[in-house]
Amino acid sequence: MRLRFLLPALLVVVVASACAQSVPARPKITGVSHLAVYTSTPSAAEHYYTVTLGAAKMADPENPHGVKYALSGTQYVEVLPLPPGAGINRLDHIAFNTESAEGMRKFLAAKDWKVPAKVSMGSDGSHYFAVLDPEGNTVEFVQPPVNAGVDAPNAIGRHIIHVGVLIHNRDKEDAFYRALLDFKPYWYGGMQDNKVDWVAQQVPDGHDWIEYMVVGDNGTGIPASMSQSTLGVMDHISIGEQNVDTAFKTLKDSGRLTGVKCDDGTKVGRDGKVQFNMYDPDGIRVELMTLHAVEKPCCSLFTAPDPSE
Repeated sequence: MRLRFLLPALLVVVVASACAQSVPARPKITGVSHLAVYTSTPSAAEHYYTVTLGAAKMADPENPHGVKYALSGTQYVEVLPLPPGAGINRLDHIAFNTESAEGMRKFLAAKDWKVPAKVSMGSDGSHYFAVLDPEGNTVEFVQPPVNAGVDAPNAIGRHIIHVGVLIHNRDKEDAFYRALLDFKPYWYGGMQDNKVDWVAQQVPDGHDWIEYMVVGDNGTGIPASMSQSTLGVMDHISIGEQNVDTAFKTLKDSGRLTGVKCDDGTKVGRDGKVQFNMYDPDGIRVELMTLHAVEKPCCSLFTAPDPSE
């Protein structure tokens, strides 16, 4: 008689265990891979990324019509031709590095996230695929090629420590980055102490982060009233520096800022880190930022380790 009652309970345990095993482990997400942007003037973009930033010009592994401007073997800016009807938008996608693109695709599929039928292979041996986050931003996961190397002796920095992207609803985005992918909180703040404009969420297996640039309404997409220059401030990359003042002096003294829209000098941001902002020919911001704060940040404390060079 006792066996009759034990069997249903045992069956529940077995079924629950089988369901748990059907979701594969999430592969490591180790850092930022790249930012892909559009350009209306390819020659001006080339000068900016190779001379001002000092990146190495390479073939685009994902798109034969694009160009890869590499700062290291695993991080770069992908510049694509401006498509018809782009309007003021200059962002194509953001991308993160993972140890296994196929493993990540299977993990997301098991979590009922819409994924492509297979991963793609880049011309450099990388593997990648793209999904949409809750607000429709395209997010790629890239498995870098083995032993990737880049010769960029004049790079103003070699580590993209974060990517920024316009969002509307922090909770919606957290459902993807925090709840599903295990990104971890790093810092949040705003122009005023009682308002959250920026939210930094670090990758689960490293210290690079995505920065939500929060519009703070219930809309989707690019607000109708937003200008291209404001959008370019939001959709951005940040390059880590031990000393931003030194990096700024290098750029200025060597004439690499000639004709470039940029700040007049360095400043300390609300997060307590020194920064210097410059903009590509279509307005996408590149922010040089110290790895560590030099002042107490506003609004919240840092809750995870800083990145390193």
